[in-house]
Amino acid sequence: MELATLQWVHWFNLVRLLTPIGGIPPAEAEANYWGQLANSNTSEEVST
Repeated sequence: MELATLQWVHWFNLVRLLTPIGGIPPAEAEANYWGQLANSNTSEEVST
């Protein structure tokens, strides 16, 4: 049962593709989000 749960979590977070956000896995979408957020914060610090 534990192995099945771990396999499902792996699929849910890293394998399944989300069509509304460009057909990418949730983990990749989150990495993109945090990368964009870090870049926007850096830009704000430089401009102020």
